[in-house]
Amino acid sequence: MMMNFNILRFLLVLCGNIFLIFSQVISSNLLTHVCPNTTSYSPNSTYSSNLKVLLSSLSSNASRPSGFYNFTAGHTGSDIVYGLFLCRGDVSPNICQNCVSTAGKEILENCPKEKVASIYYDECLLRYSNQSIFATEDLSGPVVAFHWLSVSEPKRFVSVLGNTMNEIATVAAKENDRSGKKFATKEANFSPLERVYSLAQCTPDLSESSCDNCLRFAIGNLPSDGKKGGRVIYPSCNIRYEMFPFYNSTATAPPPRPPVLRSPPPPVSNSTSSDRGKGGISSGVIIAIVVPIAISILLFIFGFCWIRCRASQEFNGVEEITDADDISTVESLQYQLNTIRVATTNFSTDNRIGEGGFGVVYKGKLPDGQEIAVKRLSGSSGQGAEEFKNEIVLIAKLQHRNLVRLLGYCLEGNEKILVYEFVPNKSLDYFLFDPEKQQLLDWSRRYKIIGGIARGLLYLHEDSRLRIIHRDLKASNILLDAEMNPKISDFGMARIFGDQIAEITGRIVGTYGYMSPEYAMHGQYSVKSDVFSFGVLFLEIISGKKNSSFYQSDGAEDLLSYVWKHWRDGTPLNIMDPTIGESYSRNEVIQCIHIGLLCVQEDVNKRPTMASVVIMLNSYSMTKPAPQEPAFFSRSRSEMFPKGLESDQYSTSKSIPLLSKNDLSITELEPR
Repeated sequence: MMMNFNILRFLLVLCGNIFLIFSQVISSNLLTHVCPNTTSYSPNSTYSSNLKVLLSSLSSNASRPSGFYNFTAGHTGSDIVYGLFLCRGDVSPNICQNCVSTAGKEILENCPKEKVASIYYDECLLRYSNQSIFATEDLSGPVVAFHWLSVSEPKRFVSVLGNTMNEIATVAAKENDRSGKKFATKEANFSPLERVYSLAQCTPDLSESSCDNCLRFAIGNLPSDGKKGGRVIYPSCNIRYEMFPFYNSTATAPPPRPPVLRSPPPPVSNSTSSDRGKGGISSGVIIAIVVPIAISILLFIFGFCWIRCRASQEFNGVEEITDADDISTVESLQYQLNTIRVATTNFSTDNRIGEGGFGVVYKGKLPDGQEIAVKRLSGSSGQGAEEFKNEIVLIAKLQHRNLVRLLGYCLEGNEKILVYEFVPNKSLDYFLFDPEKQQLLDWSRRYKIIGGIARGLLYLHEDSRLRIIHRDLKASNILLDAEMNPKISDFGMARIFGDQIAEITGRIVGTYGYMSPEYAMHGQYSVKSDVFSFGVLFLEIISGKKNSSFYQSDGAEDLLSYVWKHWRDGTPLNIMDPTIGESYSRNEVIQCIHIGLLCVQEDVNKRPTMASVVIMLNSYSMTKPAPQEPAFFSRSRSEMFPKGLESDQYSTSKSIPLLSKNDLSITELEPR
């Protein structure tokens, strides 16, 4: 028995050592960065020099046992830089050092001119500002991520998770041991085969009450529908939970108690071949047992880490393509025209399934049986080689479950063709604005569609490798798959954005009723232009009414004024599509109307980002500002749109000089 116990103890120690050694090899996993466009600095300024000093100091102090350090660089008011790093409480000094060093380099690459910036990794965070950030509870700009899969019993899971999170929040807020950490972890049983692993941490310079308050805010932002993993990161605190052990439990365990002195055990005689039959095990047998188990443990850990890496990519449904699949492979996506003709029966009218702003869409079937959607661009569509190339470049770089997937393209002679995945349930407008089919969209289905569109836009604006402005978000450009999941389509008008806040163009493209006022009237577009379009679409989904043709009915000017009137009068539920019936949550609908009105505010700066929208959709406890009056289009429609131009498609085939070149230098962004 003693020998068996020793073998077991040896295997446990071996397993732990292998895990610790392997964890040292895992590189820092970048989650996101935040660069508020508040104030900026020039490359050769004093602030830039002080920032370099700060980052160097943070890096050189990253091996401290506390995993936390703050520093101030500079002496004059406007050029002082305040900065800090915080490493996860369970990581070793070596991992902390590597993470902080990486963060110091990558934060300058991702935020090259902002005076205020933060960057977040699995193992650490680093932030700096031109204002003091020390011992201050900061609840700005939370980063929220969650796994797209849910557990089998969401209500019970949320209860278990809530109790666990509340416990570790209390422990983390009070924790202040000799290492100075405010950090706690806990495991809880959810089912006989499933455990929940949770973590909470604050910067050690916070008071107990500030840390506790920050963690409570973070807990309030966790998904309430039983997602299999999630995290909320504030600048001052963070929480996370998973269905797998993502932290080093031995590093978070309390120190062992001093050993109790006992009489030494009697000496054990050496095993010989003669006493094997009496319970002894030979060294050969031990080796035969230990080696295969050790190899199995190694393979298990490698597999576990691969799954962990894979799971981290699946938060919010985001799965970016690798460099090997980059735009350099676009040529390999090209289809032959004959293949397309055969697939669509020579573009038969029987296979015609729709018509977009730039051409007709056909259903087709490839020789291997795969169904495809073929977008054949018309010669008079206004989309030339540049727009065609733009759409290929954009979509080939994008991979998200709420974006339509590009399979390939064809460019032969005068033919310009895009080949997409086939989405069987057509577009959202096919259901939403049809008196009979809109009955198929109950509230839960509409809410699911709203959330999917929001996550797709968030990916375009912040989570993809490129910042992309869609510029033509509308119901007809939202496709629905077999499970009625939304997929944003039609990127012919999209633009890649750099670090700038907004751009001006003299060429207005988009659809009347969805365009933001600053874009329609002045040619200024930004991510907030898409937010406005999303807000209009949001309110259309709730009301079942089309904004661009609303002036023809109900005696109201447009949808936005109609919604605003009921919101102001305290009757927001009156705007609901009556076909929804009674199966809805009153508070949920009111919250959605509130968010929709925030998105369509006339003041660009008052509109939320898509990151904030996603958080608001998943949190009932988050305080939302009161919406201000939205932009009402109909009263100035004749001023914005010249007579004779179709209102449904403010076409790219005609350019309208909104500003002369003498007044302003007009820049048209091109993909790069």
